[in-house]
Amino acid sequence: MLLWAFILGLGMVLVIEGLVFALAPSRLEDLLRALAAIPVETRRIIGLAAMTLGAVLVSWALSSGLL
Repeated sequence: MLLWAFILGLGMVLVIEGLVFALAPSRLEDLLRALAAIPVETRRIIGLAAMTLGAVLVSWALSSGLL
């Protein structure tokens, strides 16, 4: 069950990443330049917050029987 959920999550990430590269490649370059202007510590905090939110969502989905 957990492996299935992991594969499903990984597949969704790849679909979203692929859409960005396929539909707006030049916009992605602009976004990367904007991200480079953000201080490293701020990017680290944003990354940790996103990781925490993702872990909470996955934990909630597993505990509620959604996955």
